This record gives sequence, structure tokens and C-alpha cells, in this order.
Amino acid sequence: MKYIFVTGGVVSSLGKGLAAASIGTLLERCGLKVTLQKFDPYLNVDPGTMSPFQHGEVYVLNDGAETDLDLGHYERFVHCSLSRLNNLTSGQVFESVLRKERRGDYLGKTVQYIPHVTDEIKNRLYEVTEKSDVDIIITEIGGTVGDMEGHIFLEALRQFALEVGRDNVCFIHVTLLPYIKAAGEMKTKPTQQSVAKLREIGIQPDVIICRTEYDMSEDERRKIAMFCNVEAKNVIAFRDVKNTIYECPLDLSQDKIDRIVTRRLGLDVPAPNLADWQRYVGRVISPSHSIRIAVVGKYIALQDAYKSIYESFTHAGAENDARVEILRIDAEEIEEKGAEAMIGSVDGILVPGGFGDRGIEGKIQTVEYARTKGIPFLGICLGMQVAVIEYARHICGMDDANSTEFDQKTTHPVISLQEEQKGIQAMGATMRLGAYKALIRPGTLAHKLYGKDSVTERHRHRYEFNPAYRDELENAGLVISAVNDEHGLVEVVELPEHPFFIACQYHPEFQSAPNR
Repeated sequence: MKYIFVTGGVVSSLGKGLAAASIGTLLERCGLKVTLQKFDPYLNVDPGTMSPFQHGEVYVLNDGAETDLDLGHYERFVHCSLSRLNNLTSGQVFESVLRKERRGDYLGKTVQYIPHVTDEIKNRLYEVTEKSDVDIIITEIGGTVGDMEGHIFLEALRQFALEVGRDNVCFIHVTLLPYIKAAGEMKTKPTQQSVAKLREIGIQPDVIICRTEYDMSEDERRKIAMFCNVEAKNVIAFRDVKNTIYECPLDLSQDKIDRIVTRRLGLDVPAPNLADWQRYVGRVISPSHSIRIAVVGKYIALQDAYKSIYESFTHAGAENDARVEILRIDAEEIEEKGAEAMIGSVDGILVPGGFGDRGIEGKIQTVEYARTKGIPFLGICLGMQVAVIEYARHICGMDDANSTEFDQKTTHPVISLQEEQKGIQAMGATMRLGAYKALIRPGTLAHKLYGKDSVTERHRHRYEFNPAYRDELENAGLVISAVNDEHGLVEVVELPEHPFFIACQYHPEFQSAPNR
């Protein structure tokens, strides 16, 4: 097995995840099999209990693991299906160490950061190695070099590189190369300081990727190389892309990072064949027409809160030769100003998932606007639930219809807590999570869209369509077009008299990717 470790310095949000995913794309197109993973130093066991405003989107894997949104980039850029093994946090590490200590696994020894905590981190690398049928494992380390919480992960990687052999490991460090406008020049000192900090820990980077707004000069490249003890050709410019993140692999390929990495790891492979990726990027950049879609959500202020949905629009747009212009609307503003004033004329409306009662009435107004105006509508997770509430209120005459998540005293709980959720107190990892199979009813819009009788999609929810109201809603014209094959959970609802009105309990955006 060969290993690539991607660290970051100077500031966060430099794009380490995109760099790791892009390198995976290039190596995969060299004919290598690749998987990726993320090590996050925060103390949460997983991001499942974190606010989208704190952390962005929680990305869900097939096995139900709630993970960092970078794993979404990994699955979109590389043909890998990830599991809970591919995301490790400090919370998981310490939880495991303390559990072993309580069981007596350490045989009375004093439990310490070294070796016990570092061993736990290394064990995850060995476990992924054993269970992965790949040539290369790319591991991104969250945070920045110099953070107290991340130091133990870097120490574990230093030890691991010695254990598996330095020739089997490539360290890549991503830093910021800032342009100081007043001075009219780029500054290399932050990169020098960041690499110095990494070398203090005992890790010498093999490649330095410099995130930059402008092209890097050869003088700057040589200066960084000299002060950071790397070859000049191993100092790579990672420029801001103009149109789409899917240009990132093409940008990194300009400096032949795939050749540098494969030579470092002793791999003799051909240059990457990027023809299909270039065609895809061309379709994203130069479509023949554009459409406007309103996304009405609760976390609109944060770009990363609906990351997979926004990326899915890029994939769908390229597939249909269209540029998707997204109109981001806060559901609370609709409560104040009304759906027509806020949304106006659009080609489609999407209501995404979320938790809590804030903005719910705005989402319900949005659904009514889409339904009565004949505007194409897609509801996802909570978006399906508010669609059911809206239909029950305005078509079935259940004026106070609601979800028990928002109103425990409603006389018409058309959305209610799942039976298996009742009595659960813990918040973390207790929802319906991961991939479940849905059976699709022939002759429905859902069947036409999928072209098959069953699908497997990923879930993340506690509340569901209340089966006690199924007959009444169906008799009023709501079509239930897909149900879970095991529990009978309503998965998809639609309105046949509408030009395009469909809503699903699951998250189809988690399996969308370029060209698939």
C-alpha cells in the first residue's frame, strides 16, 4: 500500500479536501485504485450533532456514518464508496482509548498520548489498509499545522511513515501564498513558517501546494523550495478556479503533480487520461442555455450547509446542457414578505432538509406557491414533510396539520416521530441513517425518473409520514410513489396533475457525481 497525507497550514478553508480529491482524480486516471479518508482533530465523535452554521453540511455514507462534507468531495471526484472507517475524529480516538482503559485492555499500564493515542490513530490506517482493495490511500488531516488539537495526529503520521517505510509515503502540505496588494507582491514567509512548524514535528513535506489567486513566478517557486527543503518542481501552484471546482484536477495537472507523486512512491504508471473530465468541465462552463432554481432553506447564509445539493445542480446542469442559476432564499424571509414577493418567476423550486421549527411556515408557504402556480418542485427530507403538511392543510381541510417535531399538540400529526425513535435520549448517531431500499410504484413520475422498480438511497431523519393518514391523503389525490421495502416508510410523494411535483424522504444528492 502507498499512502499520501495532506496537511494544511497558515489558515483553514484553503481547499485541502479539494486538493486531496483532485489528486485522487488524477491518480485514478493513471490507472490506479484510490480511496480517501479524513482525520478531524475536533472532539465531537462525528459532526452529526453540530450546527450547519458551525460545520456546514453533514454528509451521510451508505453505512449510516455522519461525516465531514469533504467525504462528499471524495465520493464525487473518485469512484470510491466510503464507510465510517474513512472519517476519524479525536472524539472517536479518545472514546476508544478510554473504553479500552476501563476494560483493562492496557493491563494496568499508565495510559498516555504516546503510545496509546497515537497507536489508536495508526490502527485506523492499518484497518483501512487491510480492508481496502486499492493501491493508494489519501488521508487529509483537518485543521492547520500548529493547532494544539491536531498535533497528536501529526505525531502519529510521523511514526506511521517510519513503520511502513518512508518510500511508501508522500507528505503533501497545502499553504496560503497571499498577495499583498499595497506591496504589489506575493509573500512566501507564511509558507516558510508553516513548513518550519511541520518540520519541528519531524515531518518533511515532499510536495508543497500553494493556494494562490495569481500565478506563482519561478523566483517565488525557487525561494519556497530553498527555505522549505524541497525540489522546485515539487512546489505546486493551486490557483483559484474561475468557473467550477471540477477544474481543480486540471489546474493541478498543469504542474504534473501526478508525475511527482507517483515517482515519489515508486509507481510506474502512464500519464492521466483526462479526456472525459475535460469534456465534463466543458459542459459545465459552456452550456447552451440557463435555468433559475430557487432553493428555500433554513441555513442559506452558509454556502456549505447545502453543499451536496448545489453540487448536484452542477452535475444535472452539465447532463442537460444548462447552467443552473441558484436563487438562495431564507425561509424566514418568506414568512415576513410572502412567497411571491421573495421567489417571483423561477424555473423550479427546491426545499431541502433541516431540523427545528424556525422557518417552517415559510417552507410551507413555498410549497403552496409551487403547487398552486404550477412551478416544478422538488422536496428533500424536511422538504417532503412540509409538502405533506401543506397538502393536508389546504387540500384535506386539516387546518392545524403539522409535524410533532414542531407542534406536539396538533390534532393532525401527519408527520410524526418514527416508532423506533420513541424513548431514545441520545442525539448522536440515533436517526434513521444510511442506505435503505425503496420500492417504486409503476406508472408514477418517480418510476419514470429512475427507470427501475427499486432504488437504494441515503437517509438522515427522525420523523416520517404518519401511516395513520395515508388513506385520507391518497384519497385526496396525493400519490405515494415509493415506500421502504422493509418497514413501509413512505419514501416519495407526488402530484400527478401538476407539471412536476415530487418530494422524497431520503437525500438523493448524496449519490450524485459528475457523469453519474
